[in-house]
Amino acid sequence: MIGHPFETSHLFRIAHLYGTENDMTQHEDNTPAASGVFRPSRRIFLRGAVAGTAATAGVMATGTGAGAAAAAAAPGGFPNYHYVKPLLTPSQLKYNPTGEIIFPCIRGVYDRLANPLGRYYLYYAPHDAPGGICLAYGDKLEGPFTEYTANPLVSNNWQPHYKVSHVSSPHVLWNEDVKEMWLYFHGENHTTRLARSKDGITFTYDRTVLTKDMLPAGTTETSYARVFRHDLPARDARYVMLFMVNNQSNRRDVGWGWSKDGRTWTFAQQPLIRHSDVGVNNISGGHLLTRGGSTYVVYHTGKENGGNILITEVGNDFSRRNHLGVFYDSGSAAPENGRAAAPSFGTDRGVPYMVYEAGERLGGSIAVARG
Repeated sequence: MIGHPFETSHLFRIAHLYGTENDMTQHEDNTPAASGVFRPSRRIFLRGAVAGTAATAGVMATGTGAGAAAAAAAPGGFPNYHYVKPLLTPSQLKYNPTGEIIFPCIRGVYDRLANPLGRYYLYYAPHDAPGGICLAYGDKLEGPFTEYTANPLVSNNWQPHYKVSHVSSPHVLWNEDVKEMWLYFHGENHTTRLARSKDGITFTYDRTVLTKDMLPAGTTETSYARVFRHDLPARDARYVMLFMVNNQSNRRDVGWGWSKDGRTWTFAQQPLIRHSDVGVNNISGGHLLTRGGSTYVVYHTGKENGGNILITEVGNDFSRRNHLGVFYDSGSAAPENGRAAAPSFGTDRGVPYMVYEAGERLGGSIAVARG
């Protein structure tokens, strides 16, 4: 599958953090209550709660609020996350065709779906053939999570739509417009697809949304896509896609595109962030974050370049390129073993969490970290 030594980025931004419980997007949406009285979204409330938690922790550690805030903050003012435990290990899964799993996507469904299996749905997939989009569910972001008995939800053979060697890298977006879970996934490595569901389990195929032929000649891979609600008025767009793009140089970058409806897309013909911009061999797994009135992209590097998550401020209109350095520093001890990738974020009763790949590519687990 695509990207190879990297699977996705870290700490996707606090607003997205809230995304698991509120929605999978990254921005505050101040919606009026049914009575017409303004009611702030949960995302705004949680942002304040997270900031307060970080400040309180800093005061207890150092006795000074200002010093604590600096010590506790990652670049861009995001909180630091710390490893808690593994959530899923391939050897413990019933559906385990390849002995590896990647690309988690955590979603809060308790206030969206009728009679969900748990408060949270955790999507993931094997990387190698045949892959398969899988689901686990639980009531707490620290687990435990229970494997869905009928995995995979989506296989590599979905007639009459496609038959490919593998499908992988699930990213699920709650589409508030239509009250559906929209699943973006790839198969083959040069094709990203969309399927839709009312219950987060049974999906209906929609269409192909991205192929290598939509980018310049010589492009070989367009996969590991994540999609976010983000308004770009100048482009008449309401959604942004970040994805990994590879070419004949075999050096991977973060590409991007925009869409009015999440189905029909326009793609920039040059990468949003190049690997050479930050002095590494490959980058992948772009994830959109917002904080403090600006927008950021986080993405991970290959283990040969540290196996860390980096962050770049792109601004709300994607015109900036302010590279801020390491957003999450992977630990050398197990289970990370010098590599953290493919993060997804959520909150559980006001506490921010990150769910991510920990360990060697194709040899690690899905883990959770607490902010």
